[in-house]
Amino acid sequence: MTNQLPVNAIEIRDLKKTYTASGKSPEKVALKGVSLDIPRGSMFALLGPNGAGKSTLINIMAGLVIKTSGSVQIWGTDIDENARQSRANIGIVPQEIVMDPFFTPAKALDIQAGLYGVPKSERRTKEILEMVGLSDKANAYMRSLSGGMKRRLMVAKAMVHMPPILVLDEPTAGVDIELRRQLWANIKELNRQGTTILLTTHYLEEAQELCDTIAIINDGEVVACEETDRLLGRINNKEITFRLDRDLQEVPDTLAQSFCASKTGARKIRIQYSPDEKNVGDMIDLIQKAGFGITDISTDESDLEDVFLQLTSHHKENSV
Repeated sequence: MTNQLPVNAIEIRDLKKTYTASGKSPEKVALKGVSLDIPRGSMFALLGPNGAGKSTLINIMAGLVIKTSGSVQIWGTDIDENARQSRANIGIVPQEIVMDPFFTPAKALDIQAGLYGVPKSERRTKEILEMVGLSDKANAYMRSLSGGMKRRLMVAKAMVHMPPILVLDEPTAGVDIELRRQLWANIKELNRQGTTILLTTHYLEEAQELCDTIAIINDGEVVACEETDRLLGRINNKEITFRLDRDLQEVPDTLAQSFCASKTGARKIRIQYSPDEKNVGDMIDLIQKAGFGITDISTDESDLEDVFLQLTSHHKENSV
């Protein structure tokens, strides 16, 4: 028997889920053959609009929903062949805050560890509370904790059995900016220590800043799965603004004939272009040939929201 670590923390192959018709609710196909590899040690984002299938996917991994077909391996363990071990390999942080207001954080973690069968001698309650910045609240009643502290405690509860994979489902929903930063500082530290992080979020800038790989799911299908930088490079349109050395009355004809250019200020020209088709060097050359000097150049880089909207709308058009 080998103790070699798996290359991928999670491997999903042709995963399908159909919810059967019930009462007035018709049959619903939630997943249409999803395949994903989530590398060990990565910060991986799973994005998609409401109803795309994200929660179904997570609930299948957590053992809360039974898949229709396909396979899921969590840390090298198939969820069908060894359900107990596969669930022990993962910690789930749900979107909803669920806790007993009359327990202290220390007591809540102790009970959670007991539910996972962690012996008292191996429980790391103090260490985990310190990890999420709640060691000074270990013996305070839960009802006295702020919203951000409760979110961090949910992360701590998911870590009591020290799983190699942590899944966070919309963890910062309704959390203010400062508390969100604190929470992500904790998550980054867990990732630095080797924990694989799978994140779902509606804050696209969050996924863009934190995650090294992003998958976008729409209508039960994966429409993109790439490294973050490469995914951002898929957007077709960019903007670049040139500030000139003197006022201009209108865009020079030579520039207007070759590019989608507009005058946006007394000394500014904005050009929309596709990096695959147009060269910035040509723009500079035409501006200088028109007799203008360039004092500043600024670009409006594509962000994840642009890519997300482009990919999901394109997928919707193709499926009609």
